[in-house]
Amino acid sequence: MESNSPSEELPALYRAILDRVADLEAMGERVEAAQLRSDATAAYSRAWDERARRQLESLLRHAARPTAEERRLGRTTRRLGRQQRPVATPER
Repeated sequence: MESNSPSEELPALYRAILDRVADLEAMGERVEAAQLRSDATAAYSRAWDERARRQLESLLRHAARPTAEERRLGRTTRRLGRQQRPVATPER
């Protein structure tokens, strides 16, 4: 089974990262959210090649790690991306 080209996968990866950015902002993790958005935008703005795909995948894996607040709430690893589902948002 062939994998998709980077140009087919990059928009979905970038969208998943932006979804995580929104989650982080909602939890008050604005500094982490801003850094993640900046890094993702930089990777997405360059050539849509294998290097950009690897960078976005790496950022997504990093973003999937639970924050201190998520750990406090008893969450484990977040799962994001094409074949993964995000965990539910915290009750308020």
